[in-house]
Amino acid sequence: MEAAFTEVTGYAVLLIDAIALITVVYGTIEAFVGALGGMFIPSASDQLRGIWLRYARWLVAGLTFQLAADIVETMTRPEWDEVGRLAAIAAIRTFLNYFLERDMSEVREDQLNYEKKA
Repeated sequence: MEAAFTEVTGYAVLLIDAIALITVVYGTIEAFVGALGGMFIPSASDQLRGIWLRYARWLVAGLTFQLAADIVETMTRPEWDEVGRLAAIAAIRTFLNYFLERDMSEVREDQLNYEKKA
């Protein structure tokens, strides 16, 4: 029974990691294409802010999926080394998420201030 649980968990981790990869790759392609388009339009600075804000959302989603995969993977290997590794990964990803969220809030606030002036 434990072997079956470990096998199912392995497939779940693989699936969640694939979802994280797809999320980050899709967001990166979308941001790249949008930024390329914005480079050739002189008045697209507001559009570029929106592109980067959306990209940050994709990155936060990808990081969240990766953290979920790490949590599920640790369920089958509860040794202290694995728990410590998970704690380090969670701390790093939380740190990254914090700064991404802060940047997204600043961009949103700038957009609101700009819209109020217009």
